[in-house]
Amino acid sequence: MSTFTIFLILIMIVAFLLVVVIMVQNPKGGGLSSSFGGGGGAQIGGVQKTSDFLDKSTWTLATIMLALILFSNVFIMGGTTMQSKTFDQNALPAVPTTEIPAQPAE
Repeated sequence: MSTFTIFLILIMIVAFLLVVVIMVQNPKGGGLSSSFGGGGGAQIGGVQKTSDFLDKSTWTLATIMLALILFSNVFIMGGTTMQSKTFDQNALPAVPTTEIPAQPAE
């Protein structure tokens, strides 16, 4: 399995988890988080702790995703610097110059 495949799988897993965590939370107390025990009177942990956990999970997963994307760029390129051939005149093929004869003025 190549490095690209490993990073791609990890990024997809983190992206899926990030979507799930964002969909579960709702800042007004409704939404899917109330379906999982947030709407009742007797709660384990309480609503505030649940929203704190979801908020921390969102930031953690977003940070992990950013780090994976940045590290994937470094590791996939092998740590070498890629230079643009647009600005390197030696890398361009030599274009033969042909002179166009001037049109006589009429």
